[in-house]
Amino acid sequence: MAGLLNDAVVVITGVGPGLGTTLARRCADEGASLVLVARTAARVEELASDINAAGGRALAVPTDITVEAEVAELVETALAAYGKVDGLINNAFMYPSMKPFSGTDFAHIRDSLELTVLGALRTTQAFTPALAQARGSIVNLSSMVIRHSDPTYGPYKLAKSALLAMSQSLASELGPAGIRVNSVAPGYIWGQVLQDYFAEQARAAGCSIEDIYDAAAAGSDLKRLVTEDDVASAILFLLSSMAGGITGQTLDVNCGEYKS
Repeated sequence: MAGLLNDAVVVITGVGPGLGTTLARRCADEGASLVLVARTAARVEELASDINAAGGRALAVPTDITVEAEVAELVETALAAYGKVDGLINNAFMYPSMKPFSGTDFAHIRDSLELTVLGALRTTQAFTPALAQARGSIVNLSSMVIRHSDPTYGPYKLAKSALLAMSQSLASELGPAGIRVNSVAPGYIWGQVLQDYFAEQARAAGCSIEDIYDAAAAGSDLKRLVTEDDVASAILFLLSSMAGGITGQTLDVNCGEYKS
């Protein structure tokens, strides 16, 4: 039975140990050939090796998407390997400072914008000719921070809001070329990264991880946090032909905590 992404070539940036890895495995399961992108070579090379050993097709291309020459080389490598690109997932981001603007230095804010926003724009521009030829799809990773104004997330919201505005403009700009551009805005994603963060909070508060989890999930309609698979499923849908009439939209995946 054909998968949602059968015969598609998908580029994923920011392939880390959490959502990026889950995305790669899910895309491969749905029949996609992959280009895995991250600054850390060992990470993407190991994941590509695992996917290939399981019968999939994955190419590791270590790349710093803040460097124009490296992004140009990424495009050349991807097209040399597969001859086309059907999908681009801009997943790269910088961990938030978790401090208000008053406690965050401008170097951190600039670095966050450079990676999260301009890095996504750089890869989008570079892959536009190939995506136009394939009438492909772009999915940008936003965040639930665009739906609230918690002061500890101000710098992060700045970057993700700019990314969202850019996505909407790109949908209008690239639509005539047949390229769809959408965003996914997850809530807290329950995976190893968040588990480690909650463990730190639990130690500081003298309570259990379960207590921290329950408090974080209390405001959601489903009384749980989204999983990496929940978010990956939304991205797979937007990449696929099932979302062929959808562009310029933001799909919230937060178990009903925020309503857009």
